Amino acid sequence: MALDMNIQELLVIGDSDLFINRLKGNWATKNDKILPYENLVQRLCGRFKSIDFRHTPRAQNEFADAVATIASMIQHPESTHIDSLEITPKEEQAHCADVEAEPDGKPWYAGIKAYLEKGEYPSESSAN
Repeated sequence: MALDMNIQELLVIGDSDLFINRLKGNWATKNDKILPYENLVQRLCGRFKSIDFRHTPRAQNEFADAVATIASMIQHPESTHIDSLEITPKEEQAHCADVEAEPDGKPWYAGIKAYLEKGEYPSESSAN
């Protein structure tokens, strides 16, 4: 996409410490599986005025992983234009927003707790 948009200067941020440091010339590797990727990237590098590679630890890359996962599930039309996606970070973690209050006022895990403590099934349980 950067080539299609005639981008001249590019910053590539990746979470593979091995790959980023290999491309920067800092490290050598005996892993032959990485060579085809390295060769492709080296060929592409020549098409930019400047290109820089920066490593970010996977732990700091959760947002990029989430966006990549979403992108891999979407079929894109055969065009160079992709509509932008607006993302608003939440103040609390997603699992906190998914838990709804039970109508009886007890926490969602009350039935599990009763079973573990007393061996009692919830009244609405079936044989299954």
